[in-house]
Amino acid sequence: MPELPETETIARDLDGAVRGAVVARTSVARADVLRDVTARRFETATRGARIDAVWRRAKSVVLDLDSGDRLVVTPRFTGALLIEPGGRPAEHAEGAPGEPSADYTCLAFDLVDGRRLRYRDVRRLGTVALMAPARFAAWNAALGPEPLDPALTPERFSGIVRASSRAVKTLLMEQRRLAGIGNIYANEALWRAGIRPARRGRSVTRAECGRLLGALRDVLAESIALRGTSFRDYRDAFGERGGFVRRLAVYGRAGAPCLRCGATLRGHHALEGRATVYCPSCQR
Repeated sequence: MPELPETETIARDLDGAVRGAVVARTSVARADVLRDVTARRFETATRGARIDAVWRRAKSVVLDLDSGDRLVVTPRFTGALLIEPGGRPAEHAEGAPGEPSADYTCLAFDLVDGRRLRYRDVRRLGTVALMAPARFAAWNAALGPEPLDPALTPERFSGIVRASSRAVKTLLMEQRRLAGIGNIYANEALWRAGIRPARRGRSVTRAECGRLLGALRDVLAESIALRGTSFRDYRDAFGERGGFVRRLAVYGRAGAPCLRCGATLRGHHALEGRATVYCPSCQR
């Protein structure tokens, strides 16, 4: 599932590529990815709109429209926002209404300049929401602070972690507490900080919290620089793979030697059913 570095990469790509572009036509092939809006309303509301900016919030890509509405795209497991030169006629790309498209396109924006921005999703677990200002404000307010935001001080981060008795890895992944962190980077940051994932938040010292925040920021920044982590589905806005997979120290490496101390890495699914990998020797 695309996390902060992957959605940040997509948002930056699209902001550079489509900021100021105008939508000539919108076509919806699979309305089940839409939230709180019909396909007809979505097509009407976005046709003729100018894209003023594209940015990221948590694990979502946000497109600001000149109408004041925002498109919030959450790719989840197999979703992708792709910008393509020379858009094709919608009827050739999507097929009959309600039928799956040959290329898994769920919706597409044909731009005035001839390009096409499309949302592709093989499993259709991602979502696309059209939010008026009040709806967007409520959605945004329900999310926690961004880990890369300087306003998230070590003291504030420590308060988030130490206020709960839940496992620290689980806390890092709760979007209402901290936005954008998922399973990959929670595992990696905890390994870098030397903290065992199952430790209770309130047991983590303030000094350890400071170390963990630094590790989070470092691993996120490094992944963004390498355009995210691709295992199978994630692609950037131009259809390319991310390169951070070669830097992973623990995620996907259960049974391999720890890169820091050489002990055998352990893996389990005891925390929220997600794959957890850690070093039993140097993570305490």
